[in-house]
Amino acid sequence: MRTNTPKFSTPRAIFALIVREMSTTYGRSPGGYFWAVAEPIAGIALLTFFFSLMLRAPALGSNFAYFYATGMVPFTFYVDVNAKVSLSLKFSRQLLFYPRVTFTDALIARFLLSFFTQILIFFLVFLIIIQAYDIKPTLDFKSIFIGLGMAAILGLGIGTMNCFLILRIPVWQRIWAIFTRPLFLVSSIFYLFETVPEPFKSFLWYNPLVHIVGMMRRGFFATYDAAYVSVSFVCILSLVLMGFGLLLLGTYQRDLLHK
Repeated sequence: MRTNTPKFSTPRAIFALIVREMSTTYGRSPGGYFWAVAEPIAGIALLTFFFSLMLRAPALGSNFAYFYATGMVPFTFYVDVNAKVSLSLKFSRQLLFYPRVTFTDALIARFLLSFFTQILIFFLVFLIIIQAYDIKPTLDFKSIFIGLGMAAILGLGIGTMNCFLILRIPVWQRIWAIFTRPLFLVSSIFYLFETVPEPFKSFLWYNPLVHIVGMMRRGFFATYDAAYVSVSFVCILSLVLMGFGLLLLGTYQRDLLHK
């Protein structure tokens, strides 16, 4: 006898995982998802205030908060996407034993939730700054969207590779946290890449976040060209890491889930 059992499609699995993520992560605290958006905005505002006291003259424009946000927001965008994707399988380990849920569903679900949350944070931060300081910016939306895309794909690529490494080598999560701690200082958030002296400038070019911040500032400052930015470098690096990560996760999925 034939049964008409509905197939649990990948889009449905992804949506279910997103709902589960929101209910388990954001449902535990008062305000839920509101705090997921409000906390990073408040953190950026607080850091902007303190750094504006020490660095009154920005390298571009006349408003430090505006300049600082063009570096800090894409940086936190990448950090959050990477962090969420890195822990995808660890977070959804039990669900992956069901045949209708794949490891790619878990990766995509956490990526999409982080991506849209960060997009919301991005628009709110700049809306608040532009309104509060009465800034009349000339925006290059193409460069802004490319910068956001670069931050998203880099977070996805590195996050996918880290997802495998964290399951394979549990201590990797701490090693990565220690290794990447200086990124905040070497990603051109407080300064312009062009002002860095050689030979440090040549080494700094290989930090993909420098290119992301540069592209974002090109979009927010009409006079800033950011000629050093290489979109292809960031995209190729991200796709290669994502490809290796997916290959390794697919090959060792069973071993990793039973560890």
